[in-house]
Amino acid sequence: MTADLLIVRALSPAYAGREGELTATLQYVYQSILLGGCGKKEEAKTLLRIAVEEMRHLEEIGGLLVSFGVPPVFTACPPYPVGYYSASNVDHSKPYVQMLEADIRGEREAIALYTRILGSVSDERVRETVTKIRADEERHLALLRQMRASL
Repeated sequence: MTADLLIVRALSPAYAGREGELTATLQYVYQSILLGGCGKKEEAKTLLRIAVEEMRHLEEIGGLLVSFGVPPVFTACPPYPVGYYSASNVDHSKPYVQMLEADIRGEREAIALYTRILGSVSDERVRETVTKIRADEERHLALLRQMRASL
């Protein structure tokens, strides 16, 4: 297996896998809309800001995949157009505390995934991007824990 294929296989779950950036983006947007409609405007704004950062991560990882010759298809196993992304991956919990628990769990899973990627990839460009994204996820986790503690 080539080094490039190993990198693609390592990055793919972070792109559009069950716990990937696409799921995070959609989940935070869903929650932001729901909370905004329930009068929790500040909480909605915070989650929307996180969603925008997750969308940037999606774009960055998609760009890395393209740089390795893989189309940015929403699947956890590019370059194969199988196992397309499903919105059923999004946690659609409605009680606010359950939303935060799902988000905290998702951020912990993302941090673990990015840590595994860093342990398996030596390409400096990929490592730099993943290190920056992991730091964002750690910041998201701290913010979400703060939000939960304030309940």
